[in-house]
Amino acid sequence: MKSSLTTLCYIEKDNKYLMLHRVKKDVDINHGKWIGVGGHFLKNESPEECLLREVKEETGLTLTSYKMRGIITFISDEWETEYMFLYTADDFTGELSECDEGELKWVDKDKLMELNLWEGDRIFLKWLLEGKEFFSLKLVYEGNKLVSSVEE
Repeated sequence: MKSSLTTLCYIEKDNKYLMLHRVKKDVDINHGKWIGVGGHFLKNESPEECLLREVKEETGLTLTSYKMRGIITFISDEWETEYMFLYTADDFTGELSECDEGELKWVDKDKLMELNLWEGDRIFLKWLLEGKEFFSLKLVYEGNKLVSSVEE
C-alpha cells in the first residue's frame, strides 16, 4: 500500500488558532471534523513549499513566520499511511478568504478541545498548547477509532 505526504498548520492570532470545519465536501475523510489547514504535497515540493501553497489556497493568507513542530505518522486499516509535517505559524499577511473545503473560524485555544476533533489530533494539539518542542507521534486507527498512540 502506498503512502501520502501532507502538511498541517495551526495559524495563531490573539490566543486563537485558525480552524477549518470540514463541511463542504460530501466525500471527505475529515467530514464534520475541525482541523488545521494544509494538504497533500505536489510532485517535487518540499514540506515548506507545500505548507505555504496550501495555506494560501485554503485561507488567502501568506505565512511570514512559521515553525515545524512535529511529524505525525497515521496508520489505518482503511486508508493509506500518511506522514504529516505539523507546523504552527504566528505571523502572516493578506486577508482571510473563503475556503472551498469548509468553514474557517478563529477559535480560542482554551475552547479547542470542545470541538469535534480526531482523537489523535487531541494529543498533538495538547502538546502544541503546552509549548512542547519538536516531536514525532505515531497514531494507529481502526476505522475512526484511535487504537494506539506512540511518541517516538
